[in-house]
Amino acid sequence: MAFIPYIAERDVAGVARALLHARRLVAETLPVRAVVSTGSAIALAFLPYAAARGIPAHYIESAARTGKLSMTGRLLSAVPGVHLYRQYPQAAGGRWRYAGSIFDGFEPRAASPRPVRRIVVTLGASARFRRLLERLTAIIPTGAEVLWQTGDTPTEGLGIEPRPFIPAQALSAAMQAADVVVAHAGCGSALAALKAGKRPVLVPREPGADAVVDAHQQEIATWLEARGLAVSRTVGMLKLDALQQASSWKVEQKSTVPTFRLEGIG
Repeated sequence: MAFIPYIAERDVAGVARALLHARRLVAETLPVRAVVSTGSAIALAFLPYAAARGIPAHYIESAARTGKLSMTGRLLSAVPGVHLYRQYPQAAGGRWRYAGSIFDGFEPRAASPRPVRRIVVTLGASARFRRLLERLTAIIPTGAEVLWQTGDTPTEGLGIEPRPFIPAQALSAAMQAADVVVAHAGCGSALAALKAGKRPVLVPREPGADAVVDAHQQEIATWLEARGLAVSRTVGMLKLDALQQASSWKVEQKSTVPTFRLEGIG
């Protein structure tokens, strides 16, 4: 296992530095059967280099991208020899194949309605989303037990006990014990809630308001809601009834899930 230094968004210099790591790792592990990445910026360092060396290179576009490609996806579309995959059949076309989705393994099930007494709020590792916290403090009933995982979001004046970081295992346990999970519409947070058996309330960060570059969070929240795997609300439309609606459902993992197959790899 090797760790690559963090590459910031639109960080050209960071991609160039990661290319040095790609060259070293490939040289140290030859022969390499394949290089696979879901991005984002790290894929720009590893996959073109692998393809140029004749090593099968595979890029799986993020599950957060139900429509428009990410910047990484657009750039890799122009690189010969890189195999390209989408996680939504309607988004495939041209060189882009549909080969399955990370969400294929989940299905919703109705559950007995119950009061919303225990809530997990999660904003991920680095997202800033104070508007959501302000809205939740206004609608959550007095006396409810709330775990606030806040990332880098400032919380002064909100009267909550923030926890910027919670280990994955502890967060999963808290979600399993909660009546409802409320999260920004990041794929990691959505998946964590689904794996914990919860139908989350997803509140997308919005371009122009929440320091996000495009509407991909709105797209993924809408897609998951259409399949019964989430309740989607904007900050302005978020009310207590959305939390109550989500708590009356559970999510189960399917016993069998179709295999995601890469070209040339059995």
